[in-house]
This record gives sequence, C-alpha cells and structure tokens, in this order.
Amino acid sequence: MALGQRELRWENPLTERSLVELYEKVLQLKADKRNGLWARIIKNAFAPVFRSATPFDYVVGNPPWVNWESLAKEYRDATRELWQKYGLFSLKGHAARLGGGKKDVAMLMLYAAMDSYLKDGGELGFVITQTVFKTKGAGDGFRRFRLGDGQELKVLKVNDLVELQPFEGASNRTSTVVLEKGKATDYPVTYTLWQKTKPGRIAVDSGLGDVEERTSRIDLAARPVNISERTSPWITARPKALSALGKVIGKSGYQAHAGACTWLNGVYWLRILERRPEGLLVAENLHDVGKKKVKQVRMVIEPDLVYPLLRGRDVGRWQAKPSACILMVQDPQKRVGYDESWLKVQYPLTYAYLKEFEDMLRERSGYKKYFDPQKDSFYSMYDVAEYTFAPYKVVWTRVATDITAAVVAPHQIVHLESKPIIPIETATMVALSTANDAHYLCALLNSSPSRLVIDSYASKSTGSFGSPHILQHVAIPCLNPSTTTFTNLSALSQRAHQLAAFGESSEKELRDVEEEIDRKAAELWGLTEEELKEVQTSLEEIS
Repeated sequence: MALGQRELRWENPLTERSLVELYEKVLQLKADKRNGLWARIIKNAFAPVFRSATPFDYVVGNPPWVNWESLAKEYRDATRELWQKYGLFSLKGHAARLGGGKKDVAMLMLYAAMDSYLKDGGELGFVITQTVFKTKGAGDGFRRFRLGDGQELKVLKVNDLVELQPFEGASNRTSTVVLEKGKATDYPVTYTLWQKTKPGRIAVDSGLGDVEERTSRIDLAARPVNISERTSPWITARPKALSALGKVIGKSGYQAHAGACTWLNGVYWLRILERRPEGLLVAENLHDVGKKKVKQVRMVIEPDLVYPLLRGRDVGRWQAKPSACILMVQDPQKRVGYDESWLKVQYPLTYAYLKEFEDMLRERSGYKKYFDPQKDSFYSMYDVAEYTFAPYKVVWTRVATDITAAVVAPHQIVHLESKPIIPIETATMVALSTANDAHYLCALLNSSPSRLVIDSYASKSTGSFGSPHILQHVAIPCLNPSTTTFTNLSALSQRAHQLAAFGESSEKELRDVEEEIDRKAAELWGLTEEELKEVQTSLEEIS
C-alpha cells in the first residue's frame, strides 16, 4: 500500500479504502479461480472515488477486451442494464438474448467512462478493438455514438494499428479512438492506417519516434458503408476514392448464399477409389477432416447422390477446382434429409453407409438445433436448397482478406460423371443458369472498385469477410445479356480464367485483362479515369 500511495499520491482516505477493498476482492476471485474480467467490480469499485469529483477534461484508457459470450452468466446479468442503457444491444430476438453477437466489454467501458467521468466538451482516448468499426450486428449499437437517448458523441480520429500488433504475445486487431462528448459525429471521419515499412515485430517498449521510423501513416477517410444507415459498418479509403465509391455502393441485383454445411464433414466428404462395372462406387470417407474425427469406412455406394465438393481453399481469383466429393442426401425443396423410407429403398447401400454413423450424426449440435430428431432424417444437412445444384456458380472464399472470385461449371471427377459442383460452408456462392451470366458477375466482383468496397468495410478477423452479405453493398446490376457491357465483361472473365490456368507464364497478359476489366467496370459505374486511379491506389494501400 505504501508503494501505491507513493505512485498514485492520493490524499483522500476514501481512495485508500476503495483500493484496499478492490484488491481484496480481486485476490479472493483469484483464489476461487475466477480470475478475469469482473463486471460488477468494474461497475461499482471506483464509483466512490469519482462520484463527488468534478468531471474531467480528458479521459485516457485501455479497457479489457473480452467478448460478451466469454463472460460468466453472473457478469452478463450484472451489466445487462448498462448495455441496454447505452443502446449497445442493437439486435432483436435470439441475437439480443445472446448479447448481440461478438460484443466486447471494451464497448461498454468506453460508453460508461464518457458518461461518468467526462465533462461536456471533454475528450476521451481509448485503445479498442478495430472490429467495433467494421463488424455488422455486434458493432451496430456502438456506432450509434450516443449515450442511450442522451448526449451525442463525436468521433474525432481513429488510428488503425492492426498491422503493428502492439501487444506482445497477442494478435488482436488494435486501434485507438478519440471522441468528444456533447457533439454529433460528422462523416467522413479521419482514419489513419499505420503500416510497417520494415519486416519484423516492433518491440513493445519502443518509443514513439522509433515506431514512426519503422512505419508509414496513410490518412484515410471513414464513413458508414450505407450512409442512410449510420450504424452500418464503416468503409475506409482515400478521401477521393471514398467519394468515388459512392457510385459503386448499393445493393446488388444478385443474391449470394452460404455453401452446404454438414457439421460432421468426416462422414459426408468422400474419396472415390473405383467404379465397378455395374456403376457402383467404392468410396472411402475423409475421416480425419474437421474438428471431430470419425472412424474410417470403405463401402460400396450408389453414385447418384455423390457430387464434386469445393472447399474455400480450392478457390482462387479466376480459378477453382474441386478436391474431393460430397454425399448430398438433402432434399433441396423440403430442405431436410431425404425421407429414410425412401432412401432405404432407392439407395440402400448409401443408407447402410450412413447408418454406420447414426449415433454421431444425431449428436451434431446443428442437427439438434435446427431439426426435429423425432421426425427429421438423422443425416439432414444445412444450407442446401435448389440453388446448391445450379449448373453455374460464382464462388469465393468466405474466410479471406480479399475477394478472389471464380466461375465453376459442371465438373467431372475420376470415376464420376459430370455434375454440378457443391461448395461447402467455407465458400460463398451465387447460383446462375448460364456461363455468360456467371462470368459477367465474376468480372465485376474481381474488379478494383468492387474489391475496394468489400475490402474497406468487411472485417477480416471474424471469419465473415466473404460472407453472403457483401452483395448488399456492391451495386452490381443484372444487365441484359445482349448489351455490349455485359458481353465485354463476360468475355474478359472467360479470358482471365483461361490465363489463370496457365500459371506464371501468363501473368503479364492476365494483368492486362484485369486492367481492361477495371476500365469496363468504371464505365458501368460512371467512374472517371482519375477516380479509377484513386480507387486502384487505395486498394493497393489497404490490401
């Protein structure tokens, strides 16, 4: 306590008592193995120290970063009222009951600190996770920048330190934010991107001068991707590029879907070993894929329900190739597993194979959550509908840092006739009926304007970067196939796919084709040559 008094230099005896009580509570929680974030203590412990004090001109802090779902139930209950008071629970129904997704306690602490300790016109600077500016759902309430129904909060500046990874031993997405109490946020907001100019990690004890020598700072501008919905995720780009993207941002005429989800890939993913003369397949399950391993089985099955499988890792820009097969036993119209009595008669060998895993299939968390075990087939799958079997698809990887779209068509795997390719949940797809439609869409998705919109607003840390929602913010129109713009873009995409298949030998020609795609895309969206260059430069900087 003597050391604390010497360092903190308090005079009020109430301060000492509060610190002693806090220490004792923390010590007891550690003894009880409940070490971590103690919401009730944070809510109450320092209140006596500051309650009678004059509000501050400046507040600076680095609050704990802990997801809502990581908190014990008692801590959620203890702070729920505060989350609601500040409007941080922006979602409804089931999502709201769960805490509205990946909400971080740092959000609550920032709002509580501004409310309790900052005077009107005062400024607060916090270290906070960068995802609060980029994630949909979890960050919506935070981006209201209003203390419940009360005072407005003005964002003055954000520093994006993600690439610097300033915390030793942690790879979290770090940023700092400065806000002013009592004023509304004006967009665009100054958003500075810090990037390393030399390889290697910057030591945590480096001074500001040393850090500045090893980094560059790019001044970007930020605003909600949907300007009419001010709580939507932020889009960040060079100021001129951000202005140009106003012509590109909007809702697409196409609808994207997630790939098929099995919750137990080791059962459904197959390797075809041979095809017997009568047409039956000798198949072996990929028993060691996924988090949950299953026993390895080699059996003879019918070929009718076996399709080429496409994983996210199988997809690159302008190229995608299946690497395995998948057993599709889902009725695409009823969106539940084929009736057992029907499958048993029509495909008895396939049914016998699935029965080998019945107990594990019934225990899948998703099966128990979305299906009725009393009436729904035990092998039912998720995110499978008629669009899953469309002949042509534009696909891209869901977990990524950039959009790399490709067109897939019916494909023939050894021992299997040509069939539509089935993407699984690590890939996102748009179902289309013709190759020309697919190539037109693929060209625009891979163009610089589209990529900049997606790259500069979608969070690259949550696994949702390439999720279906991205088409809600890129205004790709469904053009008549007879228009020149449609045919040009479709032909350019087809040529890009051909060149990508040749590898390094065709890289220069491929870059020329991509440059022409950018020009055609700029014409479609009404971008000037100068605006396109700003877009391309901004994309290079943030990629």
